[in-house]
Amino acid sequence: MSAVAVSATSLDSPHAHGLSGVASELQSLLGADAISVKEIDRLAIAHDASHYLLVPGGVLRPRSADDMGAIFASASRHRVPLTFRSGGTSLSGQAVSDGLMLDTRRNFRDIEVLDSGRRVRVQPGATVMAVNNMLAPYGYRLGPDPASLSACTIGGVVANNSSGMSSGTEFNTYNTLESLVFVLPSGTVIDTADADADAQLRAQEPDIHEGLLRLRRRILANPASVATIKQQFSMKNTMGYGLNSFLDFETPVEILEHLLVGSEGTLAFVASATYRTLPILTNVSTGLLVFDDLITAAKMVPTLVENKLSTAELLDATSIRVAQRTGQAAAALAAIDVKDHASVLVEFQGNSAEELRTLEDAAAPMFASLPVVAPVEMTTDLSERNKLWQARRGLYTTVAGNRPSGTNALLEDVVVPVDVLGETCQELGTLFDVHGYEDSVIFGHAKDGNVHFMLNEKFDDADKLRRYEAFTEDMVDLIVGRQGSLKAEHGTGRIMAPYIERQFGTELYEVMVEVKRLIDPTALLNPGVIITDNPRTYIENLKVAPAVEQEVDRCVECGYCEPVCPSKDLTLTPRQRIVMRREVQTAEEHNPDLANRLRKDYEYYGMETCAVDGMCFTRCPVLIDTGDLVRRLRSENQNKLVATGWTIAAKNWGAVDAGAGVALDIAKKLPFPAVKAVTDFGRKVMGEDLVPQYKKSLSAGGKHRVAHPDVRAEIVFFPACVNAMFGGVDGDGKAEPMNATAAFEQLCERAGVRYTVPEGISSLCCGTPWKSKGYTDGYLLMSDKVLSTLWKATRGGELPVVCDASSCTEGLEVMKSKVTAAAESQLKNGVRAGEADFAKIRFIDAVQFTAERLLPGLTVTRPLDSVVLHPTCSVTHLGVQAQFVALAQAISPDAVVPANWGCCGYAGDRGMLHPELTASATKAEAREVNERSYSAYVSTNRTCEQGMTEATGHTYQNILQLVEKATR
Repeated sequence: MSAVAVSATSLDSPHAHGLSGVASELQSLLGADAISVKEIDRLAIAHDASHYLLVPGGVLRPRSADDMGAIFASASRHRVPLTFRSGGTSLSGQAVSDGLMLDTRRNFRDIEVLDSGRRVRVQPGATVMAVNNMLAPYGYRLGPDPASLSACTIGGVVANNSSGMSSGTEFNTYNTLESLVFVLPSGTVIDTADADADAQLRAQEPDIHEGLLRLRRRILANPASVATIKQQFSMKNTMGYGLNSFLDFETPVEILEHLLVGSEGTLAFVASATYRTLPILTNVSTGLLVFDDLITAAKMVPTLVENKLSTAELLDATSIRVAQRTGQAAAALAAIDVKDHASVLVEFQGNSAEELRTLEDAAAPMFASLPVVAPVEMTTDLSERNKLWQARRGLYTTVAGNRPSGTNALLEDVVVPVDVLGETCQELGTLFDVHGYEDSVIFGHAKDGNVHFMLNEKFDDADKLRRYEAFTEDMVDLIVGRQGSLKAEHGTGRIMAPYIERQFGTELYEVMVEVKRLIDPTALLNPGVIITDNPRTYIENLKVAPAVEQEVDRCVECGYCEPVCPSKDLTLTPRQRIVMRREVQTAEEHNPDLANRLRKDYEYYGMETCAVDGMCFTRCPVLIDTGDLVRRLRSENQNKLVATGWTIAAKNWGAVDAGAGVALDIAKKLPFPAVKAVTDFGRKVMGEDLVPQYKKSLSAGGKHRVAHPDVRAEIVFFPACVNAMFGGVDGDGKAEPMNATAAFEQLCERAGVRYTVPEGISSLCCGTPWKSKGYTDGYLLMSDKVLSTLWKATRGGELPVVCDASSCTEGLEVMKSKVTAAAESQLKNGVRAGEADFAKIRFIDAVQFTAERLLPGLTVTRPLDSVVLHPTCSVTHLGVQAQFVALAQAISPDAVVPANWGCCGYAGDRGMLHPELTASATKAEAREVNERSYSAYVSTNRTCEQGMTEATGHTYQNILQLVEKATR
């Protein structure tokens, strides 16, 4: 078995024959789209956050838990192993497979809030953040709080018994679980919430029922086993199976239920989990304790634990430096003159301000006695607290993103009794030096004795691989010698499976082997994970990360970007767009024919269905905007004739914009089938990525933009061309002269705010159409025209520019930043005298300007009963969602932002070119919106309004239109 996995050398599956039989059987049962053996699908899902790589023989997307019995039966008949994949954030190799990969994220995201938030029932594909967002209005949250909560899903949280920053062992899944619905390899389905669940298990699975009782008797009869289990599970511990289940519970169904927690998909499929939730403690104070060195900091942890701190997060000197380099560090972190310093991030949480003060007052003498280098200051300021926590939560991915090119970042996860944490950290540091690992980072949940450390390793170098082997052996000796656990919360996976017996001893390891044999006798589920007879599994199938392109080389494949990607359920996610570029490069070296096939599929999967909305950037801890990659690829692969046409359009945009409006007017007057037939024909002849599909709900053309001079103006108004191209609509979808542009002008006049619209406005555009499509020549032409005009109109940046479409406001900001960055790269000493300094131009979105400047001068006379909002990706990038919500709340007592809102994928004309993208992106939000009725449906951008209209069947309008109407 090769140590390094080079996926593109061959995609032949060792289970190819069996997979053919499974595919044939399941396609007839589940539908042709349920299973894929396409190379791009297999390679894309092969990558997760771990440093292991196995390419599945096929990808299966079950529709529901009801499908699992048939899937298990077919796979068992054909001897094809199954592995479950949901968020793909696991780090230990427990979610990779060369068998059949079951995607349990796409169709398993239901969340049901119970008992006013005190309980919640969740399917495995829902992220922790999504669950907490649903619980927040009730004042509750989940107990587990992993750092990856924005991307990790309940399936993985259950499978790994994840904990996190403050949950410790008390509030992990094992201890906050109320019930599970699971499917055993035999197809038996058990809901442990049923009063007769144990009787059902005994009747349907008598061997498992009796076998579990037998194993419990075996453990209880061995005092050494009992002592080991109690000691090991007094700490965080995700090594092997949770044998504490045999001590904590008596009935087989309860034992099995809790054995499944932390079983990493090796025993059953968890179809849903019902949790007991925790109240959100809103009175919180956070502080940073800074010590001279790591050893001193670690030795103080027992003292901190005694003083009722809810969290104590350790950061070594390298961690502090990394946080400082982001430029976004909290003041307490930024102020450290780092030498050998270490810090502990601590937090108090209380039910009331009085309880919080009591906790802080009680701890004051302890804080005063600590050997800290600066006085301890606790803060309740939300902004500072968020900055402190962001430094900790983003540490792994930030450090990993700055690793040397071509190396992999390995995050290890160990736990020891708290009283030996200090000396253990010291000895870990010695091991780093002995084995030549430079700039290794130590951080983690010090309160629990749980630390993480990160190494950078080059797995395709034989000498480096031997170094990693030697280090691992020494590290195992150290942690086991301290009576610790080699995995505290990341799961055993493949990385630590060979060491379970060394940690627990032969007797308890044999019990674990018997658990696997009892429940999954044919090793159908996730073979090689937890139980293995291969002592080298931790150094086989290791992933390499070749340097491909500057935009994305620092990607660590963490998957944090995936939940916000509009194409995640259609084609590829940002992580997958990046890994497929790596796979294409590898294939070019080893299998050119494969490279050509992947490149062809990537055109649709990677480029045509990417909305380039930048939402991935908002979640990426190493600040990658995969849209930048896609825009460059579009530019490099552009049709020269079409690109020339767009350059000509940039020179004559006034005529193009007006012509498009006239065309929409004509189309609206013609029979819809006739117009659609014309566009359908054009799409067939010229290509779906070039010709938009005409939709019945599209509006007629808008009003031509004209200049509005006013020497006493307070602002420069930049009416977006999209509002001239597409006319306004009322709540019934009928033509409405009062579109966003007219509404903003009316609101300004009503509030007594004077504005000017620059000369030549009809020929100006924010440039987004050219930028998103990669037409760089046209974009540069438009940028020069727009910024030169605005420089004059704003009197050299004296007046702010307000735009009435959020995506266009963002487009103007990006245009300015690109042009000024280019100028700065050419002029090291700044702008020459007399030249325009476009960096001085200030852009404000009309939503923000209306909320902050106009609304105080308006009176709401016609409020709406209810309104539902669709925040756009541009609203997120601009940071004006709060103002958007404030406007809605000003005109309605019932303003709702759906919990499932996200980018609609319309992306200018992308939703007309590829309507399947918008349909997929809006599915969850549309379903939530249509659970009730609203008086109005609003957004902040015309094309996004169109996308949501198509998705929900309700007409979306611009928020400015509704504010104008409500304040007449």
